[in-house]
Amino acid sequence: MHFRSAKFLRNPHLQTILPLLISQKKFSFIRDDFYFDDGDFTEIVWSENPENKTFKHVSILFHGLGGSIRSHYIQGMMYKLMQAGHLCVLMHFRGCGMKTNAAKRSYHAGETEDASDFIAFLQKKFPHAKLHAVGYSLGANMLLKLLGTYKTDSPLSSAVAISAPLELEPCTIHLSKGFAKVYQRYLLKSLKDNLLVKSQNYDLISEWGLSTKVIKDIKSIYEFDELYTAPVHGFKDANDYYTKNSSRQYLKDIATPTLMVHALDDPFMPNSVLPLKDELSESITLELSEHGGHVGFIEGSLLKPNFWLEKRVLDFF
Repeated sequence: MHFRSAKFLRNPHLQTILPLLISQKKFSFIRDDFYFDDGDFTEIVWSENPENKTFKHVSILFHGLGGSIRSHYIQGMMYKLMQAGHLCVLMHFRGCGMKTNAAKRSYHAGETEDASDFIAFLQKKFPHAKLHAVGYSLGANMLLKLLGTYKTDSPLSSAVAISAPLELEPCTIHLSKGFAKVYQRYLLKSLKDNLLVKSQNYDLISEWGLSTKVIKDIKSIYEFDELYTAPVHGFKDANDYYTKNSSRQYLKDIATPTLMVHALDDPFMPNSVLPLKDELSESITLELSEHGGHVGFIEGSLLKPNFWLEKRVLDFF
């Protein structure tokens, strides 16, 4: 079931941007807050009332950098899986929902503890259901790292990682060059806006020197990670953060049946981040397509687009 795009949809930027413009699903969500042991919270979103009936399958979604329930890929996948009988739930990373989280810290590409706590909660709440997970981009990197730390003790029956930045440093550098700067500017605006809101509630100046001016002047994701992500989460610097949280090093330890989907023309990252065959565990299926962009993979035509990812994930589950 490999991805094949029509000739006029093979441009990687078209594949990346087009879904944002044409993928709109309208259905009711149920929002809730999930509290962690440190007293902080995040927002979760159910596809339907989890108390209404018994579910055989529960699918957990993890969004990408700056993503949320408003992200087209989250809504599309949630709708597709819900139609197939899955209960779906999105775990926003801290501070990515409608409300700012309460702590100074937020989230990062290797923050597996929050996801692990949430999955443990779901395991207790739905003891007879099979748990599945889908991660996109940054969320895919986090999910792969989590699966690698689970090893053979995974509560998940299956998982899918889409367009994962398997090595964070070269991906970040790639986003600062050429046309990819357009994507960096879009992602960076979301990060800076959230941090500016957080600066109204916390003194970020005395500890990290993050005044409003400094935040507004940040020019790259690397600089953002150097000034905020790394120090607030206990890393020496951006390079230390990237080294410890890149998921490529965890792939060999994954025992959960896992599908990795990646396009060779992904404009967010160089192909050098892709793993060699001997880096993959026997539980991983890596599907590489020549085209597809970043979290794109659109088939069909402009008038009748088909969202291949949604079909592929459901088929794998």
